[in-house]
Amino acid sequence: MSGKYDSVETGFATRAIHHGYDPLDHEGALAPPVHMTSTFVFDSAETGGDIFAGERAGHAYSRISNPTLDLLERRMACLEGAEAGLATASGIGAITASLWTLVGPGDEIIADETLYGCTFSFLHHGLERFGVTITHCDLGDPEALAAAIGPQTKLVYFETPANPNMRLVDIRAVSGIARAHGALTMVDNTYATPVLTRPLEHGADLVVHSATKYLGGHGDLVGGIVLGEAETIERIRLYGLKDMTGAVMAPMTAMLVLRGLKTLELRMNRHCASAMTVARALEAHASVARVLYPGLDSFPQGGLARRQMKSSTGASFGGMIALELHGGMAAGQALIDGLSMIHCAVSLGDAETLIQHPASMTHSPYTPEERMRHGISDGLVRLSIGLEAPEDIVADLTRSLPSTPAPTGLRPAMRV
Repeated sequence: MSGKYDSVETGFATRAIHHGYDPLDHEGALAPPVHMTSTFVFDSAETGGDIFAGERAGHAYSRISNPTLDLLERRMACLEGAEAGLATASGIGAITASLWTLVGPGDEIIADETLYGCTFSFLHHGLERFGVTITHCDLGDPEALAAAIGPQTKLVYFETPANPNMRLVDIRAVSGIARAHGALTMVDNTYATPVLTRPLEHGADLVVHSATKYLGGHGDLVGGIVLGEAETIERIRLYGLKDMTGAVMAPMTAMLVLRGLKTLELRMNRHCASAMTVARALEAHASVARVLYPGLDSFPQGGLARRQMKSSTGASFGGMIALELHGGMAAGQALIDGLSMIHCAVSLGDAETLIQHPASMTHSPYTPEERMRHGISDGLVRLSIGLEAPEDIVADLTRSLPSTPAPTGLRPAMRV
């Protein structure tokens, strides 16, 4: 059943809590049931054949679909404004299942210069080995895409904000250029979430998330999801997921993501407000060479951030911060090692504030030369601002920062 709160006119939080589920259709159970089954029984051979042929709605095997995952997929599609969604075992599972389906030998993917390390690795160490051309382009400049795109380009891929240096891409401008050349646009919306940015509303064709991050929100699951037109999502389900990767989300994981969605808007509002407080405090500190956060007046793409990143309460800029210290990598490592409350860990979007060093951790698949070329300096530090009291986050950072800049410190050359 579709549930009684399915109108697109209802608020984001209402849809995140209610969409697609009516307790009265499930013996009054307020929490959706978790369907822990690998296979499904048919009432006849004809029914089974019809379901396998796609001529009748139903579930056959949980590698293809499952009622608990189906609810998550429909609810996320509602929140992103998509026709359909497909849940996967991880964020990289959503990316790989999609790209294995959408491109083949001789095709080209144009990707932004800044990408999550495992996405970069899959493009170059995976798809490129099978005849797919990978071209990197500064998608922060739509003119660069217009110059680079050609008849072999099948897909344009980017993150906004980008992991880890917070670069933004104008979704509407880039999607318009791609569409004019017959290419699809795929956006990793993990950092912003549909609370702040809904790429499909700006012209993108597909959206991917690491549900491990803000969607789950509690650091207790690994999952992913891809959303878009129903026909495309079904192709990814039956080829990229079922036959190619098998990257299937478990029903219990789907339940945890559904639980996370119920507080997503509340949590994002807190993440955003606290991140602004922390970013301002860091920018004012003598040891900090540069803070990259879309809400700061110093952020080079502030105008785009205000147009593209909006919650129900107005412009909001997410919970992620990138920073450079005077003293470079050694100073960044000293900051991480001197913290008490803030944990050194490579995920993000959790209740806990997390800090990590991308060059040696999440973006280590890049060579040093590739990192510098793609705007990921050795001294960059990434902060995921949690739900603790913001004054405690600031205090922990301040205690670990030296009171004066390192004498060898140079302002980093980081292009955004």
